[in-house]
Amino acid sequence: MSEFKNVVVIGASGSLGPHVLEALLESSSFNVTALSRQGSNSTYPSGVKVVHADYSSQDSLTAAFKGQDAVLSFVGVQGFKDQQRLIDAAIAAGVKRFIPSEYGGNTRDERVLSQITIAALKVNAVKYLQSKEDQISWTAIITGIFFDWGIRVGFFGFDIASNTVSLIDDGKPTWSTTNLAQIARAVVKVLEKPDLAKNQYVYISDFQTSQRAILDAAEKITGQKWTVKNEETGKELRERGGAILETGDLSGAWDMIRGCSFGAGDLGNFEAEGLWNDKLGLPKENFEETIKTVLTGQ
Repeated sequence: MSEFKNVVVIGASGSLGPHVLEALLESSSFNVTALSRQGSNSTYPSGVKVVHADYSSQDSLTAAFKGQDAVLSFVGVQGFKDQQRLIDAAIAAGVKRFIPSEYGGNTRDERVLSQITIAALKVNAVKYLQSKEDQISWTAIITGIFFDWGIRVGFFGFDIASNTVSLIDDGKPTWSTTNLAQIARAVVKVLEKPDLAKNQYVYISDFQTSQRAILDAAEKITGQKWTVKNEETGKELRERGGAILETGDLSGAWDMIRGCSFGAGDLGNFEAEGLWNDKLGLPKENFEETIKTVLTGQ
């Protein structure tokens, strides 16, 4: 039985949050609370308590965190800079574990940090937690880009409706990636085995793949030849994203991430760091079955 019983989820209505809520509820080991901004109309599954707070107020956040054992942050790009306030409120409320919003590329790789400038905000959150280890523990989970999500929404360059793919650096660089449901399972396992992942980075990955490998599988599954377009190089995407970010438009982060993760240099590949899949007891995912499910909805 985990020492973490009461768990609050921040950003539960995003891409990953709903999967985490579902996994937490299925485990039946936790009392789950979703933290929502004041005035938000987001809805959550039955069985999830909803608490509203003023994210700009540490007092409001502290009150929301009272009685919680763990705080799980899934804030997006807009909220990266606010995580220190969340951490301070968690400490003030007596929370035992804080899991910051990582769930992406390897922010411990200096090459990645030099090319995705906004990733420094994630690093700052972990560094702050490391400075507070006498008051609160932490776990940072690195997953790569979400695999099923990345195909579905076109982040990997695949347009399912038109059977078209835009390749970066000819689609050959490889990268680490994980399905949304698998990430959610990993979060549950980290909570169930708190000592195992205490004050550590945890790396999980379902597949080490490339755009070309996904394309081969997609053509096999659909029985059709896909139209291939060669997009910018990874370097061009990173530069374009950086220029957009400099104007204050955070959407530029997406081009920077795509250029770094899928471009030449294998900066999206972190399997050499040592994966925790087996250590956490995660099941094996099937590459072609995942792609088939996304493409056909079955």
